[in-house]
Amino acid sequence: AINDDEAIRAGYELTALEGIIPAIESAHALGALPKLHFNPDEVVVVTVSGRGDKDLDTYLKYNPDGTLIDKEEK
Repeated sequence: AINDDEAIRAGYELTALEGIIPAIESAHALGALPKLHFNPDEVVVVTVSGRGDKDLDTYLKYNPDGTLIDKEEK
């Protein structure tokens, strides 16, 4: 399991790398990837569904590193 901060950080990372803003639900799946262990020859597929543009208000409450800008607003 991951927390919201890890999900937001993963969402920002995908946005920076690929220009895709994932929905928060998909960002949780992306945030779990670093905690999993894969062999170098394995192919990993993650479905990114939803529209992150609908979650911009949530994303904007966080810094790109996943920390809240204002702890009172969570």
